[in-house]
Amino acid sequence: MTSVALHVYEQLTEAQDEKTRARVIAEALERIEERIPPLQDLATAPQVRETELRLQKEIREVELRLQKEIEQVKLEIREVEARLQKEIREVELRLQKEIEQVKLEIEKVRGEVKEVEARLVETKSDLQKQVQAVEVRLAETKSELVRWVVAVGVLQSSLIIAVLLKVAHLI
Repeated sequence: MTSVALHVYEQLTEAQDEKTRARVIAEALERIEERIPPLQDLATAPQVRETELRLQKEIREVELRLQKEIEQVKLEIREVEARLQKEIREVELRLQKEIEQVKLEIEKVRGEVKEVEARLVETKSDLQKQVQAVEVRLAETKSELVRWVVAVGVLQSSLIIAVLLKVAHLI
C-alpha cells in the first residue's frame, strides 16, 4: 500500500494543473475502493460472534453425531468379533472331531494291516509246511518208486533168468 501512496504522491507533484491532480486523486480513490470490500460485505462484531456461536453449536452437533456413529461402529465391531470367535470355536471343535475320527480310522487301518501281516506270516508258515510235506512225500514217492523199480528189475531179471534156464534145459 505504501508503494501506491508513493506513486500517487509522485503523480500529484508532477501534475501541472488542478484538473490533472483531481484525476490522480480520483484514480487513487478508485484503486482503494477496489481493494476494500463493500460495507454490506463486512461483518460486524455481533454478526461475527453470532456466526462463531452457530459454528460452535454445529461443531458440537457434528462431534456428538460422530461419537454416536463411532460407538455404533465399535458395537458392530464387537458383534462381528463375537460372531467370528463363535465361528472359530465351532470350526475348531469340528476339526478336532474330524481329527479324532481320522486317528480312529488310522488305528483301525493299522490293526487291519497287523492282521493281514499276521495272516501273511501264518500263510507263509503254512505254505512252508506244505512245501516241506510235498518234498517229504516226493522223497518218499521217489524211494518207493526206486523200491518198485528195483523190485520190478529183480523180478524181471528173475523171470529172464528163469526163462533162460528153462530154455537152457530145453536145449
